[in-house]
Amino acid sequence: MLPLSSKANGLDCLVEAVYHEARSENMISQIAVANVILQRVRDDRYPDEICEVVHQAKKWKGRIIRNKCQFSYYCDGKSEKMKDYSSLVRAVNLSSLVLQGVMLYKTMGATHYHAYYVRPYWAMKKRFKKLGRVGSHIFYIDKGK
Repeated sequence: MLPLSSKANGLDCLVEAVYHEARSENMISQIAVANVILQRVRDDRYPDEICEVVHQAKKWKGRIIRNKCQFSYYCDGKSEKMKDYSSLVRAVNLSSLVLQGVMLYKTMGATHYHAYYVRPYWAMKKRFKKLGRVGSHIFYIDKGK
């Protein structure tokens, strides 16, 4: 398994998110998920660093509140260990490509997504423009400021 440094860098955090959010998806779907993370980094409403975006969570007394994270895997109470080596290698390679500029036109500008089988409250708000589905995720642009 590829070790993540104790002080994670942007690639480490992008790999972590792609692995946990979309490891069972195809390459295009994983690119779409990674693009959302980088779009958030570029958006003034979110932190300026990949790791801060990926690990953004509500906290109480310095501890993360379960199920109150921007990316559900990060605070669902499950381990973040990456045990599937082939999926990890694929996430590393794909994340490296995305950091070099690979983008998916269909989801360009998206700052949000969710699995097609859930209906989060925020997706019903008028400020979210649905871009479409890629794999098992539906992508949105947040038009609100």
